[in-house]
Amino acid sequence: MPQTQISCPRCRQMIAANVEQLFDVTHEPASKQRLLSGQSNHAHCPHCGYDGRLATPVIYHDNEKELLLTFFPPELGLPLNEQEKMMGPLIKQVVDRLPPEKRKGYLFKPQANFTYESMLETILNKDGISSEMIKSQQERILLIEKLIQMTSPDARLELIKQNEKNIDEQFFGLFSRIAQNAMQSGQEPIARALIELQKQLLEETAFGRELRASVAEMEAATKVLQEAGRSLTREKLLDFVIEAQSDARIRAYVSLARGGMDYVFFQTLSEKIEKATGEEKARLESIREKTLGFVAEVDKQMEARFKQGQDFIESLLEQEDVEKATRENIEGFTQDSVEVVNQLLKQASEKNDYARMGKLQKMVQVLQEASAPPPEIAFIEQLLQAPDAAALEQMIAENDAIVNQQFVEALSGLIAQMETQGAENPEAKDMGEKLSEIYKVVLKRVMKKNMG
Repeated sequence: MPQTQISCPRCRQMIAANVEQLFDVTHEPASKQRLLSGQSNHAHCPHCGYDGRLATPVIYHDNEKELLLTFFPPELGLPLNEQEKMMGPLIKQVVDRLPPEKRKGYLFKPQANFTYESMLETILNKDGISSEMIKSQQERILLIEKLIQMTSPDARLELIKQNEKNIDEQFFGLFSRIAQNAMQSGQEPIARALIELQKQLLEETAFGRELRASVAEMEAATKVLQEAGRSLTREKLLDFVIEAQSDARIRAYVSLARGGMDYVFFQTLSEKIEKATGEEKARLESIREKTLGFVAEVDKQMEARFKQGQDFIESLLEQEDVEKATRENIEGFTQDSVEVVNQLLKQASEKNDYARMGKLQKMVQVLQEASAPPPEIAFIEQLLQAPDAAALEQMIAENDAIVNQQFVEALSGLIAQMETQGAENPEAKDMGEKLSEIYKVVLKRVMKKNMG
């Protein structure tokens, strides 16, 4: 969403912030994530360092869960009638967006929340997240904030040891989201502090060391499968699993190659077990049991992600203008939800449901436009296909409008990226050399243009 220029609550200098009052989840599903993650109505001042929530009135609406919540910051000090004047037009906008059959009684009795936290708690409770779970999450967020504020590694270590029971999967999940938000919002000092803190957490906590080992096993498993390439068969995959030196490696193979672990895969493993004896038989039986368990975990996660993606897509298909709804919620699309779109399109085609096909095709068109590479990158890809220097210069001359300083910077960034990878990747090294040749020609062209 576009940023608004506001006055910093502390130093009063003008700064940019995402200010949002209406979070209509029925109309725009992605708005819920913006509210819960703190992406909206949060200010960071580069001048005085202020970092905190803005005192902004909020309305939250979810027709499916029959929720219409309001929050008016008490620090604004406005009387009730003035609050109603401000909230009224937004509530009317919510009602007007709904078709008559979806306008229910809850719309005429908005739930007022005296605190911002109680509003979030109501939303999460409706999602099946208990008050105890919310409290647990808040404790972990508070711990992250305390750790960020500490500048001494020794003091941080002491706090880490005192709270190690809370430094678990949920903690690292929250930590990751906070770090992502910091980087996306340009809060570089906080992002750097989080990177340093993450290193210490991975080294000094039991879960951190386990997580680091798991990542290492995933990288190793990825390398093994990549080296196998097209020659990878079920039999070879089974050999990799049997040769795995840890449960984490088996889990990594399941995560990366679940598609190959079908009935035939487990039948082959069972045949090996029947032929084995003694300790070897017991070892193979243990591997089968663990692998089946990991497969069940992955399938359950995939099912949950698919359901979440399907709910998201269906909410967009219900909108009157599917193209507009898709564009407004483009950040909410994941690889899973894109696959859901393709599956739903296939199902609609099989049923000859042309109305649904039309909506899904509009959605696909918007997604394709959004995923298209920037013009600079697309042109660089074309230049890499030039058969010789003459053809290269001709292509650059024919596309003079795009050959500017921004294009030079895009090329420079790609070259730096290839140089970083070139030490271990011969293909990246070759690509870097080709890009360097293109860079020389482009730079010469831009310099001539700048000189007139």
